[in-house]
Amino acid sequence: MSGAAPVPGAPALSLRGLTKRFDDTLAVDRLDLDVPAGSFYGLVGPNGAGKTTTLSMATGLLRPDAGTAAVLGTPLWTGATASVDAKRLLGVLPDGLRLFDRLTGAELVRYAGLLRGLPRDVVEQRTAELLAALDLAGAADVLVVDYSAGMTKKVALASALVHAPPVLVLDEPFEAVDPVSAAGIRAILRGFVAGGGTVVLSSHGMDLVERLCDRVAVVAQGRVLAAGTIEEVRAGASLEERFVALVGARPADAEALAWLRTSSR
Repeated sequence: MSGAAPVPGAPALSLRGLTKRFDDTLAVDRLDLDVPAGSFYGLVGPNGAGKTTTLSMATGLLRPDAGTAAVLGTPLWTGATASVDAKRLLGVLPDGLRLFDRLTGAELVRYAGLLRGLPRDVVEQRTAELLAALDLAGAADVLVVDYSAGMTKKVALASALVHAPPVLVLDEPFEAVDPVSAAGIRAILRGFVAGGGTVVLSSHGMDLVERLCDRVAVVAQGRVLAAGTIEEVRAGASLEERFVALVGARPADAEALAWLRTSSR
């Protein structure tokens, strides 16, 4: 598989001034962020914070209105199109990804590998290994349209991993995944980072990010409010407490729902 080689010492992702507007809504507002190579990086923020839009622009799925993105030193956006060389360095699991669901699980992963230019024998071996590791071997010949939500998430992850990218970008990778499968995925991702890869994941689960990631960025209203190591961002509190303080969330008014505490009649 040909393409650009990673630039030594370059961040896994380098985002500068990323901006995206949808009609009158400014979804991402001149966002700057560096993700160090070899890190397990969490991206957290409230609903509508711009996380998915940011990751889409950072992986070539959505063209920014302004700003730049680079993957391991290779510029991603060259005019209106995303660089194929930069995209080859990425494995991407977007949130709400539409798959070719009339393929079987094995066919889908094979297709992803062949599309990346891998030799067929390598694709066959990696497909079998990935499906086994993700507990999908028994469903390898089942159409993806018949998969559960959790199984679909796992086969999409296998497709993102099959070409062994140095940078893996995952948008809500644990959503709809059962606890046993989630533990297996966490083990795979930890091994990926231990072997020198970079994982960037967005999640609403503060406990998950705190346990899994070594660095984190808090995003709200399309901007980075805080970024650094987990310890730096927590600043002596839990990540959830720090998150609430940073985004200025207003606690729920329990008194306004006092009727919920009355016995039914």
